[in-house]
Amino acid sequence: MGRKPTNRPTSFDIAYRAGVSQPTVSRALRGSKSVSAATRARIEEIARELNYSVDKNASSLRSQRSNTIALLFFEEQSPDDSKINPFFLAMLGAITRECANRGLDLLISFQKLEDDWHVRYQDSHRADGLILLGYGDYKLYESRLRQLVGQGTHFVRWGSVDAVDLGANIGATVGSDNRGAGRMAGEHLLGLGRRRIVFLGQADEHYPEFAERYRGLCEAMAAAGAEVDPRLQRDVVNLEDMGHTAMREVIGEGLAFDAVFAASDLIAIGAMRALGEAGLSIPGDVAVMGFDDLPAASMTNPPLTTVMQDLKQAGAVLVETLADQIEDREVASRTLPARLVVRRSTVG
Repeated sequence: MGRKPTNRPTSFDIAYRAGVSQPTVSRALRGSKSVSAATRARIEEIARELNYSVDKNASSLRSQRSNTIALLFFEEQSPDDSKINPFFLAMLGAITRECANRGLDLLISFQKLEDDWHVRYQDSHRADGLILLGYGDYKLYESRLRQLVGQGTHFVRWGSVDAVDLGANIGATVGSDNRGAGRMAGEHLLGLGRRRIVFLGQADEHYPEFAERYRGLCEAMAAAGAEVDPRLQRDVVNLEDMGHTAMREVIGEGLAFDAVFAASDLIAIGAMRALGEAGLSIPGDVAVMGFDDLPAASMTNPPLTTVMQDLKQAGAVLVETLADQIEDREVASRTLPARLVVRRSTVG
């Protein structure tokens, strides 16, 4: 604290002028939330006045950290053969922005779930921690999560928070309130007088987020005294063509229905195409809603009612949770609220 400024600015010079310790300066310039916002702002202002920039190489040598986090996309079926869920691509901007705000570099990588990605990133020190997006079949994915926990790897994933609540040792998870959102979707359709609701989405342990959405829908229907007909639930993964095929099957079987709740917008868009081919009007004959609020949802004809997940908050919370792990602070799984976006596919 008694060191006087030198000709070449250092973090000690900033500490001297700010009246704080040098470690406090280092934490503030890394964007650590352990430093108050006011102190961090004062330190950043002094750093600008001194034309000081962080020497990331020196900092990394001292801390044995790379100041880099890795974002791993896992291969999923997708309509454009990119194998990346478009919902996760939409989340990328929020994650990138939050990393920039914290002075972290972001390494983006595409992985096949069956590969040994969990070993490579643990052993190579390429990143201080991992953000995991996508998983395909959850049962295979879960075994890899347990391996990461056993290795002591810093990681956070986007997905089903309910699995954590059930006691599974799968690390920190951030996700939407899928069950509450499913209930909200059901209440919206029931409030419009719809009673025979088709659910398109694989609602089992392999796709827990879809299962939670279906569970919420069933709760809303039971509370309203509406019959839950298991024949109106179809196992569909997140593909437009699969939604189209499943909807054609329901129509072909002659089952009575007046609404469709699809577990994703992609599935809903496929279902809308099948309904149009069958000469059924939307929403006159059948109300349709999806989940995710992808950009394409507002461009369908009619525009698709859906459930919006807060991508900006999701990206920020994922990075914040991982950064807290890296700084050895206690972390917990987080459930984020979802919001209903009403368009003309349910309310003409």
